[in-house]
Amino acid sequence: MATKKKAAGKKPFAKKTPSKRAPARRGPPMKAPGKKKGGPARAPGKKGATKERVLRARRPPRAAAPAAAVEAAAPARPAADRPDPARPTAMAIAAAALDKKAEDVTVLDVRGLTSYADYFVLMTADSDRQASAIADHVEQTMKAQGVTKVGVEGYQGGRWILVDYGDVVAHVMGREARGFYDLEGLWADAPRVAVEA
Repeated sequence: MATKKKAAGKKPFAKKTPSKRAPARRGPPMKAPGKKKGGPARAPGKKGATKERVLRARRPPRAAAPAAAVEAAAPARPAADRPDPARPTAMAIAAAALDKKAEDVTVLDVRGLTSYADYFVLMTADSDRQASAIADHVEQTMKAQGVTKVGVEGYQGGRWILVDYGDVVAHVMGREARGFYDLEGLWADAPRVAVEA
């Protein structure tokens, strides 16, 4: 049986010759896919309320301005003098909640504390079914007054139903959820508005 011998001086693999590379592309850089042509950027709109935004901690207060800057600035108008179109909506939501036996109805004035709402209306329901009934009644009442909701969150669960009316956000919460999330403590700086039972 003959054995194959390697030829002396030959390497097992032939050396490859260098291939010609394609010339570099000249001209303007290619655009990234999915980007539109120029044009002015649109200003961001007012974002709606979500549970995460409500629970997000606010920024710490800014450092005090120098005395000269404070004197030069015009005095701010008190909250009572400013126009407040959202207050009647907040009070109507609170009244609708009381109609359906909601407990511990509280209206928080969050103007100046958050950018997505002027008022929070907090209320407690005894059960998930009552929470859904309160949310439905609030929606029907506001619709009859010509106010439509922007969005709703948590309706299926019933522990915390958030109904967003733009400047006013209604929070229908179960007793356990209200104690756990403690929105009154989180927004402790917000003044309370009296609600007539």
